[in-house]
Amino acid sequence: MAGSIQAVTFDLWDTIIVDDSDEPKRAAKGLLSKFLTRRELVWKFLEKHEPITKKQVDASYAAIDAAFRKVWYDHNVTWPAAGRLELVLKGLGRTLPKDEMAELVRLHEEMELEIQPDLAPGIVSAIKELSGKYKLGVISDTIFSSGIVLQKLLEANDIAQYFDVFIFSDQKGFSKPDSRVFIAAAEGLGVDIKEIVHVGDRDAKDIKGPQSLGAKGIYTTVVNDRGSSTTSADAICRDYTNLVEIVDSINK
Repeated sequence: MAGSIQAVTFDLWDTIIVDDSDEPKRAAKGLLSKFLTRRELVWKFLEKHEPITKKQVDASYAAIDAAFRKVWYDHNVTWPAAGRLELVLKGLGRTLPKDEMAELVRLHEEMELEIQPDLAPGIVSAIKELSGKYKLGVISDTIFSSGIVLQKLLEANDIAQYFDVFIFSDQKGFSKPDSRVFIAAAEGLGVDIKEIVHVGDRDAKDIKGPQSLGAKGIYTTVVNDRGSSTTSADAICRDYTNLVEIVDSINK
């Protein structure tokens, strides 16, 4: 029926995967946090060629992190890890040989693949059940882990096969709530944008984004409640055991 829900799309971080749930695992192995490891990596790669202080590296990294956040939130663009690292080095007036730069980028992008974060409780069963009724997709902003790596994370958890399309900001060139990511998902799924319901944990990106195009939005608090009291969502999911029922109710 025209206008009915034909597809469900998911945000990834704090919707399917619990952000930073890999940090306790890193600590248990005696490793630095990802935040500190990234800076340590840049320092080590540069120090091999010419002395540089960690303070210098930290300052440049912090400046580019701040710029990344501004561009992300103000312009809906997420710079790939390679681009961010090039800017960090540029701020230091340094370069690296091509092969070393490629390795530095890889170590950044695959950090969450080597020690993996956890899936949100109940999400696997919900995804499996929903896949029997609806087409499924992932729409995710990428920060350091690339879209390729994030898809590998889903594969490692044996759930990638349930999704029909993957939309990652580093591959598309723009991020939520830019209308183009939701339109791209609809095109990839072969449905009208109004036949999609998107599930996510950020009201501005995951709810108001799709709603502005006539799609529906389900606000999830399973991992974090960032503002369920003020969301404009069509429904709120607090437990993924109820997600299929919630989607079905919106579809009536």
